[in-house]
Amino acid sequence: MILRSVAARSCPRALALSSPRPLRRFLSTEAGSIAASTDTSTAVSANVAEQYHTYKQQSKQMGKLGTDISPHYQPHTLLNHPPSPADVTLELLLASEAHQGHVTSLWNPANARYIHGIRQGVHIISLEVTAAHLRRAAKVVQEVSRRGGMVLFVGTRDGQDRAVARAAELAKGYHLFERWIPGSITNGQQILGRCRTKVVNELDVEVPGFEEQLYDRPVLRPDLVVCMNPLENYVLLHECALNNIPTIGVIDTNADPTWVTYPIPANDDSLRCIQVIAGVLGRAGETGQKQRLAAAAEGRITYRPATGLVFPEDDVVKQPEAVERSSQRKPGKSSRMGEEVSGEQIDNHAESLEMSESLEDAGEMANKIDEVNNHESHRTRDGRDIKATS
Repeated sequence: MILRSVAARSCPRALALSSPRPLRRFLSTEAGSIAASTDTSTAVSANVAEQYHTYKQQSKQMGKLGTDISPHYQPHTLLNHPPSPADVTLELLLASEAHQGHVTSLWNPANARYIHGIRQGVHIISLEVTAAHLRRAAKVVQEVSRRGGMVLFVGTRDGQDRAVARAAELAKGYHLFERWIPGSITNGQQILGRCRTKVVNELDVEVPGFEEQLYDRPVLRPDLVVCMNPLENYVLLHECALNNIPTIGVIDTNADPTWVTYPIPANDDSLRCIQVIAGVLGRAGETGQKQRLAAAAEGRITYRPATGLVFPEDDVVKQPEAVERSSQRKPGKSSRMGEEVSGEQIDNHAESLEMSESLEDAGEMANKIDEVNNHESHRTRDGRDIKATS
């Protein structure tokens, strides 16, 4: 009883006295932590700003110290921004390892005039000769492009596809980075006969309406061939020589410079060297194309137009003129060389001309059909051509 009464009297007092104190302590602790965090964030931000300010001062004072490495080699620059013929220097060729030849035991004696010396059993190509021959080849590509010629870039080794495609894109030419099909030039009508051709004007804009006339025309041949690896494409160079097509080739110390028309003595095993040479020739072709388009804008044509093509609008224009002339003609008489001819004789003469033209066309068509039907392979007839006889 005594304990229970004491607890009953003391517990309400204890609860009343002790309950507000922890609450006050909690509130004061939370407010203190918030204030402390605010002070800490302010101090941290001030510290970061001070550190950044110090960094800028140090970079300003010490930024000019040390070695400048800005002109270092970047592989993608030779493809995105290839050098022009004016940028060809001995330092660029030396950096691209264009001077490295092959072992002396593999050399071709015809390259003796291009070799500078021997180092550790390896021939060293003269870079002065390389620069001179590269500039000469660039002038050839530029002039062919200026005259509207077709330039074919060939590189069939691994890694040469991007350089060859980029050079052809700049020169508006054609590229080949796979195996050359033998006979594509000497027997091009059978291999490339179904390739699409088109007619363009002096501004490279396609002119429609010539599809039927281009069907029987021979296939196009390149006016200049640039070969990056002549050793693997001897068949191509041989076909170009048979058809009098000039060639440009990268000739290493183990290749024969007489295979090509314009040799460029350089290292054909270095991918960087191939990219430099292809970029220079591509830039030269781009310059020639710009000159041709500029001359065309002024009304001057720098190339020889294609022959044997008739504008499709001529037939449409001639028909109304013929109708007007026939309507203006008098029905009774027509004078020519002082003689009077009746209208019936004129009509008869015109009908006879039309009949003769139709007979000639029919005869030509019959001859062509007979040639196609009587055509046999050269293997079965020992190379003799069989023609239809009437």
